[in-house]
Amino acid sequence: MSASGRAALVRIAGRVQGVGFRAWTQRNAISLGLRGWVRNEPDGSVRALIAGSDEAVAAMLSALWQGPAGAGVTSVEPKPADLSEAPADFDITG
Repeated sequence: MSASGRAALVRIAGRVQGVGFRAWTQRNAISLGLRGWVRNEPDGSVRALIAGSDEAVAAMLSALWQGPAGAGVTSVEPKPADLSEAPADFDITG
């Protein structure tokens, strides 16, 4: 991980559960070389921790607005996170 890397804790809202959003997020994150996790939240949103290069995190934040076919994203809310909290891989945790 370069010194220019960053992490973001992201809440994605809209029609994001029941449409394959977590698997789609995992595939895209891995293809961008990101570390982190994604999970469904009880309120119907999806939360993800994404960590990697500045460019890869920015690309993922942009991609999250589209999501997989069937998704209808209404908001993507990133907050800075600690790089040390990201796992070595990108996992679906819930």
